[in-house]
Amino acid sequence: MLKSALQLRRYLAISFVCIFALSSIIGQGVKQKIRFPRGSSSATVHGAVVRGDRDRYYLSASKGQTMSVKITSEEDNAVFQIFLPGEEDALPGAADGDDAKDWSGELPKDAEYVIVVGGTRGNASYTLKVSIE
Repeated sequence: MLKSALQLRRYLAISFVCIFALSSIIGQGVKQKIRFPRGSSSATVHGAVVRGDRDRYYLSASKGQTMSVKITSEEDNAVFQIFLPGEEDALPGAADGDDAKDWSGELPKDAEYVIVVGGTRGNASYTLKVSIE
């Protein structure tokens, strides 16, 4: 049992720090590299993102290749963005606010691209298909 106001304050401070640390660990979403099966130029990923979180998929590709990305979800509430490394510069048509569900384009440079998946409302279960030609 707590014996003083000082012990109570310490207990509350420690509890707050633990809760804050756990919430920052839990709410980060998936971070995964996409690898194509041997002999294939596409891969399919199944996932689910919790409201407010973002899943991130990393894919290395070369300048001049064509990348196609398509996302489907049962409730039609999953979208994606495609970024260059650092997640500051997005590809045209797949930036924040574009709510991309189907995108295809020529890649501007050799890089590890980041596909960020999120929900437009609530939680979203999704299937993400990525291909490179």
